[in-house]
Amino acid sequence: MMSKIKGNLFKSLGEVCDDCSATACIIRWYDVMAETDRCIAKQQRKLKDMSIYAPTHVPERMSMLTLDTNRCLFPESSQQQNAGSGTFKLEEDPAPPPPPPPKEKKGRSTPPLWFISAEELDSLSSYMKGRLTLEKVNAAISDMATYAEANYQLITAPKKNVAGDRWEKASEIRDVAMHEAVKGKHFFLETDMKGPSLKLDNSGKAILTVLRHLGCVSEARIGHHRVIILLKPH
Repeated sequence: MMSKIKGNLFKSLGEVCDDCSATACIIRWYDVMAETDRCIAKQQRKLKDMSIYAPTHVPERMSMLTLDTNRCLFPESSQQQNAGSGTFKLEEDPAPPPPPPPKEKKGRSTPPLWFISAEELDSLSSYMKGRLTLEKVNAAISDMATYAEANYQLITAPKKNVAGDRWEKASEIRDVAMHEAVKGKHFFLETDMKGPSLKLDNSGKAILTVLRHLGCVSEARIGHHRVIILLKPH
């Protein structure tokens, strides 16, 4: 085998060197190989010098740009690649919980409006109801609720918000409101009965008598004031 390779080598050298001797051809061959090594070394040095100016890494933005370009040019292959690699998706922020319902303010309720019926009025004796009508009695009940609401506003309003001419009335109402008989209840004074439907006259007194009998109001004497207290319906 070796003799065959040598024969082929010398045959090739003979073709290159024509009529030269085998020894001269081998020397020429080594010269060619040396020159080739020098050229290769020279090219390697050039490449090494050029590598100084080459970036050491590819920026992330370029990578993303290449990825986007590939997606545009090859949409089908990009979808398959994403499906195979298990691409992560940013999770959307969960929707905020609904706000809690507004809490009901704990405070005093509105003055009670307990309108009477025709049956209740007819159940009274003719002597007690006299000439009173159902419309007149219920209109008086609306007036009483208005009186009670106005007094409550005087009780709870800051002093700076009460006009000077009303402060004396507000002070009296506040003293009455502190009494145990009316504490926490809606009330008005007999002197508040100034219409339009309930007035301090015989008709007004008759209406108070009817409503007291039906359990709509009660009365109390506090100091020199006659106080009418509104009652909630049963």
